[in-house]
Amino acid sequence: MTFAPVLLPAAMQADLEAAYAMPPRAYHSFAHVRAVLQHCQDVAEGPGWTQPREVQLAALYHDAIYDAGRSDNEARSAALARAQIERWLPGAGVDVGRVEQLIGLTARHGALGRGDVDDQAALFLDCDMAILGAPAEVFDAYDRGIAEEYAGHVPGFLFRLNRRKFLTQLLKRPRIFLSDFFHQRLDAAARANLSRRLGR
Repeated sequence: MTFAPVLLPAAMQADLEAAYAMPPRAYHSFAHVRAVLQHCQDVAEGPGWTQPREVQLAALYHDAIYDAGRSDNEARSAALARAQIERWLPGAGVDVGRVEQLIGLTARHGALGRGDVDDQAALFLDCDMAILGAPAEVFDAYDRGIAEEYAGHVPGFLFRLNRRKFLTQLLKRPRIFLSDFFHQRLDAAARANLSRRLGR
């Protein structure tokens, strides 16, 4: 089954893709959304989703607002998701609160443990972080893209310091991925990428 529980109205889709084009993004573009949706499809074919519509909408909107260096991107993206769902999908029975919750949780990547979220939220968060276990050349392009997005927004030395700290903390965690599904499939590759990136 194709993971596309909700067919967006054309105007809603256009608004969404326009949001991802502003500002121009090296990584957090609509291409990233498509990659996350592909991982959501993998989950749909594996353990499955109990609320596939909400997961799809959270994936679509989780980085809709992205200004490098700001701490409220996720909250603003969640608010945009609510406004757009209420405008374009009234009466569709979407659990908007769940969509907002899932988007909000993406602000805490690397800080959450398995016991901090339910199993479905763990799978959703891992879909967003699956890039860590991508083939080396894809991971390296992601890493360069993040640096490019922050250039001009955060002093280079500070970005490098914080980026290294974040990646080091991920590598030290007993589990990089919260769900068994992603842990079993991508943990080894993620650790290899992080170790190589950190020169270990």
